[in-house]
Amino acid sequence: MSRLVRARLRALVCGARAAWRQAVLRRDAGMVTSEYAMGIVAAVAFAVVLYKVVTSGAVSAELQGIVKKALDARM
Repeated sequence: MSRLVRARLRALVCGARAAWRQAVLRRDAGMVTSEYAMGIVAAVAFAVVLYKVVTSGAVSAELQGIVKKALDARM
């Protein structure tokens, strides 16, 4: 009789664990697409800001100066 009780308890515990895992997986299933969308929006916003900074007059002139120094350097 105690084996039967142990087996039943084990089945209940394992079943509860499986049900908990499924509930966790189901709860997160709808968030993946929105997380990717927010990541893409953030990446595009960062790219736009970076583009504006790099193409500004002061930064562009500084980058051209750095490239000129590198090309004119003699070893």
